[in-house]
Amino acid sequence: MPTPVTNIADLRELARRRVPRAFFEYADRGSYDEVTLRENRRAFERIRFRQRVMSDVDHRSLATTIAGQPVSMPLAIAPTGMAGLQCGSGEIRGARAAAKAGIPFCLSTVSICSIEQVRAAVETPFWFQVYVMRDRGFTRDLIRRAHAAGCSALMLTADLTVQGQRHREIKNGLTVPPKVTLRNLFDIASKPRWIWSVLNAPSRSFGNLDGHIKGADSLTTLAQWIAAQFDPTLTWNDLEWIREIWPGKLIVKGIMDAEDARQAVAHGVDAIVVSNHGGRQLDGVPATIDVLPSIVDAVGGDIEVLFDSGITSGQDLLKALALGARAGLIGKAFLYGLGAGGEAGVTKAIEIIRRELSVSMALTGALDATRVSSDILWRG
Repeated sequence: MPTPVTNIADLRELARRRVPRAFFEYADRGSYDEVTLRENRRAFERIRFRQRVMSDVDHRSLATTIAGQPVSMPLAIAPTGMAGLQCGSGEIRGARAAAKAGIPFCLSTVSICSIEQVRAAVETPFWFQVYVMRDRGFTRDLIRRAHAAGCSALMLTADLTVQGQRHREIKNGLTVPPKVTLRNLFDIASKPRWIWSVLNAPSRSFGNLDGHIKGADSLTTLAQWIAAQFDPTLTWNDLEWIREIWPGKLIVKGIMDAEDARQAVAHGVDAIVVSNHGGRQLDGVPATIDVLPSIVDAVGGDIEVLFDSGITSGQDLLKALALGARAGLIGKAFLYGLGAGGEAGVTKAIEIIRRELSVSMALTGALDATRVSSDILWRG
């Protein structure tokens, strides 16, 4: 990567240049009018730190645990669809970077590289994210494949039972596998590094579905099958069915309301992810950071609370920790790093956030990432 790359915004700009528009904007944009997408950023900017001085902050610890797993810092890579079309073998590259950094990587149901391809390429166990499909037999088989691959946690995404409209995806003619059309010919042809990486990847379609869906080869794309399979009948009672199949840690992602958080506790899940899907589902909901405190209060320490949607710096992560999150997840920041420089780009994104978190802890007088409290925030 060209230097200097000093923040996630630099990685975003590199990714914008190197990834075809349809796939870059899939990662970068939100749903409908993108009100929530913008609010995720603005809400972080409204929160201020208390600057503290003259205290010994030489020995700081970022280490913690997430869902019982020791990690080097309170950060995980969120499940992101089609990471393998930001850069060829994107999920494998992301999993390797996460393993080197000592943080969890979560593979998406709609990944390009399959569970088995990622498992064969990495030694460290990873998490798997699942959507409950109308075809419950396929969902059951998918969860069993994740267990067979040694995945250490299952993350159920609960806020995509009906898909929100993302205008840019329609306007860009997003397809999986990617297709060259007159409209996108120049754009794709001007990205030779991207073309090479994708052509040399083990998969260019939805790896977890390709070859596993009867009749899918007759569809224009597997995306059509997925769009028809999101299941609006999903309820909390379905967790019992999932528990019968999955024996490990269970995380529910997409919690934005205190009552739903209490339901998660009542149904015995191991952790929740406070998330508005990065502003990609219901537009007009609050920023995730704004609802985090009420959800932390609602569960009262009975469950681990993770944070997602909007983290693009170590300062953002520290604010989430101060408001009660055990750890944060990065989606867009991960994809920007991947598009900018593959595995090295993801490593760079993690390093940027790690360094910013450590420095910001020092300047607010915080020594231990597991003991950060709202005392470090300014209440003017």
